[in-house]
Parts: sequence; structure tokens; C-alpha cells
Amino acid sequence: MDNESCAAVDNLHDLRQALGASDRVIALVYATWCPFCRQALPEFEKLARKEKRRLLLAADDEELAADAYNIDIFPTLILFEKGRIVKRLDGSPGVGLSKKQIGDFIKSCPPAEPG
Repeated sequence: MDNESCAAVDNLHDLRQALGASDRVIALVYATWCPFCRQALPEFEKLARKEKRRLLLAADDEELAADAYNIDIFPTLILFEKGRIVKRLDGSPGVGLSKKQIGDFIKSCPPAEPG
């Protein structure tokens, strides 16, 4: 992973590898062409540093992760535990995710186990 707080992947294989490398990961699944995603990315990265959480940026321009995880709207936040979805927050059509929604979602997720 790129750094301790916010790693990035751009394909389904790397996403699955990253999910397998940690028991608990919060992923922001997005598309680079999505204007709402471009607004959400800096907030997500800032919160990753502030909260000291293991967060993952998952670019999905080919929509392979979207198909694999039933994502209909970008951006979508997903809490994975041991590679399985346990909680998610889908963006709103034509709006995306607000700074408050992103922060509330991250804070509502249990932190990763140390080690």
C-alpha cells in the first residue's frame, strides 16, 4: 500500500489483494470521470490522515468493482471486513457524497485491529 492511511488501487485484482491484506478497510469506490467523485476524493484523503484509519481509494473506470460489489452510483463508501461488505453508503444521484456524510461514515466504522 502507498502509505499508512490512504492507499490507491485502479483495478479489481489489486482491490481484492488490498482487502485481503487487512481485516478491516474502508474503501471509496469511484470513477475518475465522475465530477462528484473528484469532489469527494480530497475530503476522503484528508479524513484518512486526520482519523489515522486504513482507507482505500478504488478507481473503477471499467466498472468491474461496481459489478462485483453491486455498486450503482459513484462514489460509494464501503466498509470491508475480511474482504466482505459489512456496511456501505452509496452516493446520491446527481449529488455524490457530502463532506459530512464521508466523515460520519468513517467515524461510524470500527477502527482496524492493531497489528
